[in-house]
Amino acid sequence: MTVIRRFLSVLAASSLVVGVAMAQQTPTPQPDMPTPDAKPTPSMPDVPVPPPPEFNARAWVLMDYDSGRLLVSHNPDQRETPASLTKLVNAYVVGSALKAGKVKWDQPVFVSTHAWKKGGGGTDGSTSFLKVHSKVPLDDLLKGMLVQSGNDAAIALAEAVGGSEQGFASLMNAYAQRIGMTGSHFTDASGYPSPDHYSTAHDIARVTRALIRDFPRIYAIAKLKSFTWNGIKQGNRNLLLWRDPTVDGAKTGHTADAGYCLDASAKRDGMRLIAVVMGSPSEQARASDAEALLNYGFSFFTHHTLYKAGKPLATPRLWKGQDNKLPIGVTDDVQVTIKRGDYKNLKATVDIPGTLVAPYKKGQKVGTLHVTLDGKPLLDRPLVALSDAPQGGFFKRLWDAIVLWFHHLGGSKH
Repeated sequence: MTVIRRFLSVLAASSLVVGVAMAQQTPTPQPDMPTPDAKPTPSMPDVPVPPPPEFNARAWVLMDYDSGRLLVSHNPDQRETPASLTKLVNAYVVGSALKAGKVKWDQPVFVSTHAWKKGGGGTDGSTSFLKVHSKVPLDDLLKGMLVQSGNDAAIALAEAVGGSEQGFASLMNAYAQRIGMTGSHFTDASGYPSPDHYSTAHDIARVTRALIRDFPRIYAIAKLKSFTWNGIKQGNRNLLLWRDPTVDGAKTGHTADAGYCLDASAKRDGMRLIAVVMGSPSEQARASDAEALLNYGFSFFTHHTLYKAGKPLATPRLWKGQDNKLPIGVTDDVQVTIKRGDYKNLKATVDIPGTLVAPYKKGQKVGTLHVTLDGKPLLDRPLVALSDAPQGGFFKRLWDAIVLWFHHLGGSKH
């Protein structure tokens, strides 16, 4: 009986201590708003935002590079003949092959009769004037394709990577789906017209964004103003490279069916935009239209870094760990591009479990950051542990288990 009384006495005392501990250690409600001081103060006052420009083209888009969100659009998902804008997808597939080690930058590539004849030797299309049955370094073929818009260079690359142009087209479609180009289908490597060869302004912006992000060395070729091969110098047809020093790509296209197309990207003050115009009536018009889209975007949209990578957005209670707090944040800067004056309409919330129990590894996903604009979803980013959070010792884990048990017990009464 004495032993039993002592046990009950200890249990009662423990309950009292636990009750006090519960008041001190009850799990902190998970924050529904990251630290407000992480948001920068807008550097410019709000200004009226006029409606976007209108053009005599069939489709156009203006995309924010960081988020992939369309800022301005007209028929963004309407099927169009992409002409030589196709070569951006070609470049992405070649970049993937380079990354995988299947081909090399300095690898000599054989120029087949098919590449020579279909790509310029027997047609009036754009050509890099490659010699039939010659061997050309792969990086020079990329320059010929992206600067001179050489169809022969595009087909030679396709055969080097895909074995045949038809096989390469299958790779183009596979990578297009992976990128998210849901409105596109390709039957050749250069943009030769075909009823089953089509894309959209939205999709062209998507592949441009992917090329810039995944293969910047290839994208950098697109800003070259000229390229010389076989003694023939040809200029880049992207007129904006001469008009605007912030423009650094990406590609032009033209056929009778496609009209005049231009995909242009520029970066100003840390903000990158992508403008795509398809079905414009002339070379000058496509350049002016793309220029107007970029200027509109840079004038009336503003770029914000909301949260820095590695900076704690919240430090929720951690149970059964060596530490009582778990700093969580994002692995990459969270950036948004919005209309001037819309900053005040941003809202951020975090979605994490109500009870976090150790252990956690640095970089392990803990929850999700949601950012909305005017109540509509703008972006989501994973929230991760910013440091290792190992388990605590035996007594620490036991104590937290008791406190949690009493907490849950108390919560079940409501």
